[in-house]
Amino acid sequence: MIVFLNGTSSSGKSSIAAELLKVLDTPYFAMAVDDFGAMRSVERTLELDGPAQQELLRRTRAGFHRAVAGMAQAGNDVVVDYLLSEPWRLEDCLDVFTGLDVVLVGVHCPPDELERRERARGDRVPGTAVKQLQSVHQHGLYDFEVDTGAGSPRECALAIKDFVGRAPAQRAFDVLRG
Repeated sequence: MIVFLNGTSSSGKSSIAAELLKVLDTPYFAMAVDDFGAMRSVERTLELDGPAQQELLRRTRAGFHRAVAGMAQAGNDVVVDYLLSEPWRLEDCLDVFTGLDVVLVGVHCPPDELERRERARGDRVPGTAVKQLQSVHQHGLYDFEVDTGAGSPRECALAIKDFVGRAPAQRAFDVLRG
């Protein structure tokens, strides 16, 4: 199974993923797109011009989708920490994850809390997460949703665990595929 956490930067996806690894009944792998970006040569990436850099980032994200699918196809359960901030990302995931059991979880957080978290982190451009709110949830359909402004990462993880145990057969990814 793939538990796919979709939300803006600083919304709490990574914290929820860490808690899910502790509370889920079977072993899961946590896979975050940020980890894939961290594997890339920073110096060589910065040397690229705008279009070449954008293409590298697109290939990185497409590779991430395929890595997640590969882990799941090999029989592993995966918690995905990601943001569907561009339409092609969702379209590619819908295609690449065909035949896989995916529970799509919307991770929400109020704008003022996103801004507070960005300031506290210090490693994000202020306002990025609030801007992402316009695109990350644009597809509008989830199997389950959590609000990290109202619940702790552990509370959200426990709610997700409970939902996963009783999730309906038809999932958001199936509906979005059409």
